[in-house]
Amino acid sequence: MEKLKIKEKDAKILAELKKDARQSTAEIGRKLSIPRVTVHERIQRLVATGVVKRFTLEPNYALLGKPVKAFILVSYSPNAKNTQRQLALELSRISEVSEVSILAGDWDILVKVRSESIEALGRLVVDKIRSIPGVGKSVTMPALATEKEEL
Repeated sequence: MEKLKIKEKDAKILAELKKDARQSTAEIGRKLSIPRVTVHERIQRLVATGVVKRFTLEPNYALLGKPVKAFILVSYSPNAKNTQRQLALELSRISEVSEVSILAGDWDILVKVRSESIEALGRLVVDKIRSIPGVGKSVTMPALATEKEEL
């Protein structure tokens, strides 16, 4: 995939959208001293070129009853009938899982999960994740605090 060169105005618009994607084009235009129509056209171009993949939201997980965030390192057991990529896909189908990445290094897969409690996190790891064929071993690391998290 070829890297696109982003113009300064586009970078500023992206920064504003990252802060709050609900802002109107008029509001972004006022903040950046750019006409609303120009902001709208540039956003449309960023979407059309694939720079902006989607507009999303940031849930308040504590209010949704899932205040516990954890990262789980998983090693792939090559004796399984599935491949590492298939294992990652299977892990991504678990409802508590919000992100799955295939890694290089000592661990094969990183899984980000949300849970209602440490006890529920334990059940998730023992009953769901470790029961999937291809999971060799895992290490679970609950997050104590989050200083920065971008979508």
